[in-house]
Formats: sequence, C-alpha cells, structure tokens
Amino acid sequence: MGVFFNKIDRKQLKPGDHIYSWRKAYLYAHHGIYVGDGMVINFTSGAVQGKTRTPTILGSLITSSSSSSFYTDIPCPRCGDDGNQTRTHSVISSCLDCFLSGGKLRLYQYGVNKLHFIVQARGGTCTFASSDPMEEVLHRAFYLLENGFGDYHVSKNNCEDFAIYCKTGLRVTAEDSSVGGSGQAASFKAGVKSAFWSALPYVVSSSCCLTIYSGSYCYRRVVSDIGFRRNGTKVPVEKNI
Repeated sequence: MGVFFNKIDRKQLKPGDHIYSWRKAYLYAHHGIYVGDGMVINFTSGAVQGKTRTPTILGSLITSSSSSSFYTDIPCPRCGDDGNQTRTHSVISSCLDCFLSGGKLRLYQYGVNKLHFIVQARGGTCTFASSDPMEEVLHRAFYLLENGFGDYHVSKNNCEDFAIYCKTGLRVTAEDSSVGGSGQAASFKAGVKSAFWSALPYVVSSSCCLTIYSGSYCYRRVVSDIGFRRNGTKVPVEKNI
C-alpha cells in the first residue's frame, strides 16, 4: 500500500477496515466500513424524503459522488442495489463493486504521525486518531445499519464522519462547529480560508505567498483532525442517534 495513494488489494481486506474510493475525477471520495464477505456498510446522501431544500454546489457534488453510478432497473444480484436506495439519506449495506462504483479500492489509515498526515495533499485519507478493536467497529456499523446515522450534512455528518465514528467512536460535540470529523470537509474549508493569501503576490513574492498559503493550509488541516481536536468525544453508539 502506497504512502500517498493508500491503494489496497481486495485480498488484503479485513472486517472492520475503513475503505474509500475517489469519485468525480478525484474531487471527492466515498467512505464505508468493510464488514466481510464482500460487503460494505456505508452512509449515503441524496434527497431527503418529504422535504425540499436548495442544494449547494458542493452538496450536489458530494451527493452525486457518494451514490452508486450503476443506476439500473435491475437490482444488483449481490446486494440488491439498483441505485435507488442511495438517493435517500441512509446507512446501507452494499457489495464491494456497488460501493466502489468503478473506482479504485483504498484503505483509510489510523494513528498516523504528523509528517505522514501533512504530506497527504488531500484530506480524507488518514487521521491521528487510533482505531478501536474490530469487534467494536463492527458493532457500531451494524447498529447504525439498523438505526441510522441521522441526516446527511455535507460538512458535519457525511460518509467519512460515519466511517470514522465506526472506527473510533469519536464525535464532534461542539454545536457551533462548522465541520465534523471529516478530513475532506476540513481540507476544503482549509483551502477556502487559506485562499486569502492568494492576493499576496501583489505585496510579496509569489514563492513567499505559496509558502504562507501552504503553511496555513497544513496548519488548518492538522487542527481540524478528529484525533487532534479537543471537541472530539467518545459517544456510545446507542446514544449517537
């Protein structure tokens, strides 16, 4: 498995692994928990039944990215997914092929050091937090499959938040927090906030501006990680919902 790409062969998968696959030309990734026998429990996004809301551009991107691309009238013979069940906010069980939706299989890494974390150009691939034992991870995943994980939120409660919670039991407790535990959401926010420095070439050199931007981006990613934040708290799965 590469340090930068996290690719993994299917034969290497173990129950309780947090896996993901990039979608939309690497713009976003869908995350889930491998539970064995070629099946993945994952949290999907889509239109909330009975409600009407105006989606943001990012929200629309993530909604389409986390859903299966194999829309068909014929359900998958392995997991029954015809694309329709992934159009609502729900925790579902998908076969590995439907979960990957044509993408490459990658393994999310836990308990990494700061250097490993920082050299990842994108968020949503690793965390400082340590994983709990497999039995606890699977218990949370199967419990949430039956009881749900609440409404999908692009930055506070997405598929990566779900997988991280299954692995660690950690939830962001601050109600005013703009992002949950998702490294992808934190990375996007860090990029937007650090973009202020893009105006600095008019004041300082371009190389200096790039250094400042990179430093700001890395710092914001580090302090937003679920394993670094002080408002990340262990929450029993029975109380999570």
